[in-house]
Amino acid sequence: MPKLFRRCRWNSATSMAALAAVVALVTGAGVALANSTTGSAQAANSASAKAVSASTPTSGIAPAMSCSGVAQLDLAAAVPGVPFEITSATELAASANALGNWAACDVKGVIAPQLHFEIKLPEAGWQANYLQVGCGGLCGNTSVTSAPASAGCVPLTTGAFAVASSDEGHYQGGGLFSTDPTLRADFGYESDHELVQAAKAVIKQYYGQAATHSYFDGCSQGGHQALTEAQRYPADFDGIIAGAPANNFTALNTFSHAWTAQSVYLNGGPATITNADLHQAVLKGCGAPADGIIADPLSCTWDPGTIQCGAGQTSTSDAYCLTADQVTTLRRIYAGPTDEHGQLLYPGYQLRGSELNWAGIITPAAATGASGDISFVRETLRYQIFDSPQPTLTYKDIKFTATYYKKVMRLGEGMYDATDPDLTAFKKAGGKLILWHGLGDQHIPAVGTMAYYKAVEKIMGGETDTKTFARLFLLPGVAHCGGGQGPDTFDALTAITDWVTKGDAPASLTTKSVDSSGNTTASRPVYPFPYHAKNTTGGPATDASSYTPVKSTAEAGLKLDWLGSFRSGYETVGNWVGGKWVVTKGKN
Repeated sequence: MPKLFRRCRWNSATSMAALAAVVALVTGAGVALANSTTGSAQAANSASAKAVSASTPTSGIAPAMSCSGVAQLDLAAAVPGVPFEITSATELAASANALGNWAACDVKGVIAPQLHFEIKLPEAGWQANYLQVGCGGLCGNTSVTSAPASAGCVPLTTGAFAVASSDEGHYQGGGLFSTDPTLRADFGYESDHELVQAAKAVIKQYYGQAATHSYFDGCSQGGHQALTEAQRYPADFDGIIAGAPANNFTALNTFSHAWTAQSVYLNGGPATITNADLHQAVLKGCGAPADGIIADPLSCTWDPGTIQCGAGQTSTSDAYCLTADQVTTLRRIYAGPTDEHGQLLYPGYQLRGSELNWAGIITPAAATGASGDISFVRETLRYQIFDSPQPTLTYKDIKFTATYYKKVMRLGEGMYDATDPDLTAFKKAGGKLILWHGLGDQHIPAVGTMAYYKAVEKIMGGETDTKTFARLFLLPGVAHCGGGQGPDTFDALTAITDWVTKGDAPASLTTKSVDSSGNTTASRPVYPFPYHAKNTTGGPATDASSYTPVKSTAEAGLKLDWLGSFRSGYETVGNWVGGKWVVTKGKN
C-alpha cells in the first residue's frame, strides 16, 4: 500500500519539484523496490483537474500571533488525554511551499509517546478550514504535502486550509514497531484521532479562533485511516475522502498478498508470469473498446484457459498463449484467496484489465526475482498479527484454511481493521464520505471496496439513503492511488467541501489525463457506484461529454462468499473477537 498520489495540478515549478521528492514508505525489504518503482510515479502523479495561477492568497483570517510565538506555547495540557509539545515553528516562504504559493508557519511537534506531526498554517488567506492527510504503506514519516485527492486543488493552493499529517507514531517503514502495544494502537486507530485534537488546539491558538470545518484525505493506508475515523471517531471530521482503502488490513496483508505470491511462485518455484503480453489477450476477451479501458471489469469473466498453449505450441508475440502453470496462476489471481470450502478469505480479487499494473508488485521483473507482495506479507506476518514476533515466517507459511484465518484475524480485526459498515453515528454527526478506487489497482483489489460499500448500504437503509451521506466512485483503468491506463486526475476536495457546506452531493467526478506540461489529453466522468460511464454518443473516447451513466448489473448484484462475515457480501456483520464470532449488526 505504498502510494500517495495526485489529483490536481498547480502552475508552480517549485511546488512540482518539491512534490517530486515525496516518496511513500512500504514494508520491510520491499522499501527499496517500492521506492524505486513508486516514488517516481508519485512525483509524476501530482497532476491536475484544475490549473490555477501561482497567485497571492485571497484575503482570509489573519494569525493572532507570530509564528515564532507558536514554538513557545505550552500546550501539554491543552487536550485532556493527549499530551503533546511543539518542537519547532518556522516561517516557510511561499516559493518553498509544496502545497501552493502561500507562506506558512510550519509547525512540528510530538504527541506522547512518539507520534510526530507537522502542521502548515497559512499566514494569509485562511478560511477556517482544516485538512488532515493520511500516509502510505506502514507510514513512518509525516507526509503533509501528499494530499491524494486534494494536492494542488483550489482552494488548497491559496492557503484556505491549515494542513497536518503524522507518522502514525513510528519512524520505520517496516512492521517492527508493532511489537510495542502502544505503537501498534497508534498505527491501528489512535494516531489520527489524537492528531486532529492537537492540531485544532494549535490552530485555535495561532488564529485566535477554531477551525469551522475539518476534512480528511487519504489513499491506501490513508484510506484505512479515513474509514477508521468515520467508524471509530465519527465527530472528528465533517468530510472524509477515502481512496483505495486498506481498511481490511489484516486479511489484505496476509491472505490476499500471500495468495497472489503463492500463485505466481507456484509450489515455491520461479515466477510463472513476468510480462505484460497477457493484457492484450484480456482486452480482447473482455471486449474492451479501442481505447483499451474496461469500464466495467467486474462483468468480465474471461477465462485464461481459452488461450492455453496446445500440445507442442510455444508462445510468440504473434501467437501469444499460456502454459498450464500460467493458466493456473491467473485463474487463482482472478478468483482471490479461498479456504478449503471455497470461501473467500479476503473480500476481493484482481479484476481483469489490471495486468499492466502488476509489474513489481504481483509479478517480478525476472522469474527468479521477488515481488512486492512478498515483502508486504512478511512484515505483517512477522510483527503485526500475532501476540509475539514470528521473525522467520514468510508468505510460504500462510495456510488458506478457515482455522488459520481465525488464528490470524483474532488480533487484527480489533486492532488494525476498519470494516464496520455501521456509519450511523457518522451520518448523524452530519459527516459526508467520498470513497474512490481505481479498477486497475494492483495492490488493493477494488472489489473489496465495492463489498464494503454494499455492506454500508445494507446497514444504512439501502442505496438511496446511503447516497445522502456516502458515495463510491470507481475509476476505470486506474492503478493504486493513481497511474495506470485511465484518466486518474480529479478534484475530490472541492466535491467534499461543496457537499459539506452547500449540501451539493457529487453526481459525478470528472477525471482527466494530464501530460507533463499540464495539458489535459483525455477526460472521462465517473459516476457513483453502481453506475459507470459509457460512450453512448459515438463521440471521442477522450472527451467526457461523450459519456452517459449506465448501471452495472455486475456491481449492483455483487455478492461474495467471504469468511469474514456470516453471510456473503457483508450481508450479516460479525467479527472474530476474543476467540469467538460476535454479531454486531443485521442478524436474521
